[in-house]
Amino acid sequence: MPVQVIVGAQWGDEGKGKLVDMLSEHADIVARYQGGANAGHTVCIGDRQYVLHLIPSGMFHPHITCVIGNGVVIDPVALLDEIAQLEAAGVSIAGRLLISHTAHLIMPYHKQLDVIREVQSSNKIGTTGRGIGPAYIDKFMRTGIRIVDLLDRDVFARKLTANLEEKNKILTKVYGETKIDVDALIEEYQAFDKRIDDYITDTALFLNTELHRGKKVIAEGAQGALLDIDHGTYPYVTSSSPTSGGACTGLGIPPTAITSVLGVVKAYTTRVGNGPFPTEQHEEAGVRLREIGHEFGATTGRPRRCGWFDAVAMRYSAMINGVDTIAVTKLDVLDDFDEIPVCIGYEHRGKRLRSFPSDLSTLERISPVYEMFEGWKTPVSGVRTYGDLPAKARRYVEALAALTGTRLWVVSVGPRRDQSIQVP
Repeated sequence: MPVQVIVGAQWGDEGKGKLVDMLSEHADIVARYQGGANAGHTVCIGDRQYVLHLIPSGMFHPHITCVIGNGVVIDPVALLDEIAQLEAAGVSIAGRLLISHTAHLIMPYHKQLDVIREVQSSNKIGTTGRGIGPAYIDKFMRTGIRIVDLLDRDVFARKLTANLEEKNKILTKVYGETKIDVDALIEEYQAFDKRIDDYITDTALFLNTELHRGKKVIAEGAQGALLDIDHGTYPYVTSSSPTSGGACTGLGIPPTAITSVLGVVKAYTTRVGNGPFPTEQHEEAGVRLREIGHEFGATTGRPRRCGWFDAVAMRYSAMINGVDTIAVTKLDVLDDFDEIPVCIGYEHRGKRLRSFPSDLSTLERISPVYEMFEGWKTPVSGVRTYGDLPAKARRYVEALAALTGTRLWVVSVGPRRDQSIQVP
């Protein structure tokens, strides 16, 4: 039962969409297992760029069936917009998209509360305001509304009415906002149910049936491992489990089905939102990385924080995910640097740390220990074979794999499909 899990091994935005698109050529199913419309996966085909938020990145291969698993929280507006955009671009969706009947729905009050709480908080997380966190809160409080609840209008109305009794009190009495009309919301979501009815199924049953038939599945994560709710830099994390373990709970597949885990990493490091970032560069180097790498969020357009590759954080990520191979993306961004630092260790109060710190007070105060690599000072975006990469570029990416205890599989030198180099 071959399942390959694709994880972002840093803080997200590593280029997972491109790798999933690449791997889909030799797969049968691509399944998204967590997160919501706060993640943007970019796929470039020729001169055309597509940004997906909920639909898996395998959709551009006509033979692929795409699955949105039960671990994803679904915003109906974002989903319908995405389907419409793909169909307008000539991408056939019919018969190729399956959505879990037990996936939770993002409601308008989730998005409203997300924005209000972030604005008024004295300890801002850096949320996208898409309602992801509040939707997961309701899920784990057992008050969430799932797609299956839309099938029975009375059940849906009862659950929604109970939820709005609480949410409207919070919105009106605590935040001074306008009360949400329950009847209008019932009609809106019943209309949504009719539009997506053809896509809804028991995706866990579908996936396990297909795995037993020998089909190859790619499990696609969103965000990055260092944003994991359990294993990330809490509380500056997402509300789900982007790590490889999240693929099992988010899709309903057994751990024994997973045969490999590919970690996608940038040749440097970026982060969106607040939270510790040991190798962040605030001066010229950070600005250069952002400008050359076009480091702005695919979903929000926010400028990304930029810094050098952090091998300590990546070793931790490889450990908790079981990463066996890595794909290094955006190597071309480093073409013009004379020297490229790589963080190989952390020091805290004069002592070398043996592992990635779990407490923020330590992580925010560590001093990175760098090893310097000589830059190759020549463009690599036109290179198509590994042997044709400059020797200094090969030394750099091979060092990243060695420092993180992984095997180098792909080096990406640009956004297009033909700019992915497989390592022999």
